[in-house]
Amino acid sequence: MLFGFLILTKPFLRPTPAAAGFKIGSIPGFKDPKSTKSIFVSNIILILLNMASPSPKSTDSSLKILHSCNVSPPSSPTTITTPSSLPFTFFDLFWLRFHPVELLYFYSIPDLHTSLFLDSIFPKLELSLSLTLQHFVPLAGRIIWPSHSSVPIIQYTPGDSISLVVAQSDHSHDFDLLSGKSPREASIARPLIPHLDSSVSSASVFSLQITLFPNRGFCIGISRHHAVFDGKSGDMFMKTWAYLCQTQLETKSSSSSIQKPEPSFGREAIADLNTANLDTVYANMWLQMDPTLNENNKPSLKISDHMFQPILDQSIRATFELRRGDLDKIKTRILEKWEEDQNVNPPRLSTFVLTTAYVSSCVVKAFERTEMKRENFVFGFTVDCRGRLGASGVPENYFGNCVVPRISEEFSEEDGVVMIAKKIQSRIKETLEKGVLEGADTTVSRIFEVLSKGVKNIGVAGSTRFGVYGCDFGWGRPEKVEIASVDRSITIGMTESRDGNGGGVEVTLVLNKNVMDCFASLFYQDMESI
Repeated sequence: MLFGFLILTKPFLRPTPAAAGFKIGSIPGFKDPKSTKSIFVSNIILILLNMASPSPKSTDSSLKILHSCNVSPPSSPTTITTPSSLPFTFFDLFWLRFHPVELLYFYSIPDLHTSLFLDSIFPKLELSLSLTLQHFVPLAGRIIWPSHSSVPIIQYTPGDSISLVVAQSDHSHDFDLLSGKSPREASIARPLIPHLDSSVSSASVFSLQITLFPNRGFCIGISRHHAVFDGKSGDMFMKTWAYLCQTQLETKSSSSSIQKPEPSFGREAIADLNTANLDTVYANMWLQMDPTLNENNKPSLKISDHMFQPILDQSIRATFELRRGDLDKIKTRILEKWEEDQNVNPPRLSTFVLTTAYVSSCVVKAFERTEMKRENFVFGFTVDCRGRLGASGVPENYFGNCVVPRISEEFSEEDGVVMIAKKIQSRIKETLEKGVLEGADTTVSRIFEVLSKGVKNIGVAGSTRFGVYGCDFGWGRPEKVEIASVDRSITIGMTESRDGNGGGVEVTLVLNKNVMDCFASLFYQDMESI
């Protein structure tokens, strides 16, 4: 997720029980955006968004802690199969004090009661988590910056562990709201997200919270340090954990063997690419923002919470779906205009470009029409460098950050989806043709130059390629996977559609209530006009 400090909004309101129990997916016409009923859908959404209680209610008080523990890799001679310490690369340092990436995985088990969960399900999750850490040993350690090191390291010492909290919600009916697509108060997801500890001198790698909703299911909440995981690495960990848990259920054994390739923690190939001293460039970037030093005279490791606070006041979270047919319509429209405007063969437009261009065009319109003024935006995204670093030999199963940030040219409402798609596509094409590391030493200055002009950034988190809905621990696929940390900026949370839908996409956003009103209407009405 990029540049999460760019937008501030105001307080939200919580939907009344009537709104909370309402699912957009059940509205006639929702599953067929080509239908004229989509106008009906957008009107219903506006009604839902306005059915808000005047007295926001915190969900914190409705959670009670059932269990709190620390989970370590198994203490056996074969435990240390990966390095006990890992140095940060320049890829990692870019995200050093960025906010955590926060995700929620909801699993529906209608007859799940507390004793069954604590006696049967939780022990399997806990054991398989420990077995998973055997393949990802450094993740149980802490991030430190020793005096002798030019970069931070993840240091694991036998006995180190990760924090795991088990909670129970007193409002089981909230499970349906939280795991649904319908508009809901942005703040109600926050109590499900575990805290990630950090200080000037050290930081946790990740933390977990499992929340039980009796007779509904449970939610796995994850906070992971952005400088340790990129999206692909995080997905690698979750898929391994799910596989080992499912294997326990099927074989009644506690084997820690995995079928997929072991994660690769080798840093040598990336270190060889650091010809422009990018680690120093990115470390200095953080020092310029905050000159605090730790006891080793190194930059602070404390996550910059003041820059990346969740934007909860008057904010609404909602999930929208673009089915394959919708994406084909967007593609046809863009390519038709492309051929009219340029005497060149139109490019192959990916699902990523089609989705982000369409959603961005709706976001821009919603902001400009709500705030009644013209505003300029850029689109911020990352490019995966695995397989794109020449002969460096960074493998597909590399664990760690291996992405570079990019921003598009500026755009506004008058540009529309076609021009926005061109600007995103152009920046991707330029990056791949010139090389993913071209200009990496000036990336930060270029980004801040643009943003210092008051230009707003639309970011993106997640990918349809991760296949998050395949994360089955043995009790079925997730009911919903949500990138919760999109509430820290204007960010498009992107996953594949849960129901398959032949290549459909789910997008989740958190926007100011008035902006969301407008966005929801535009999202469906604009599709009708394409």
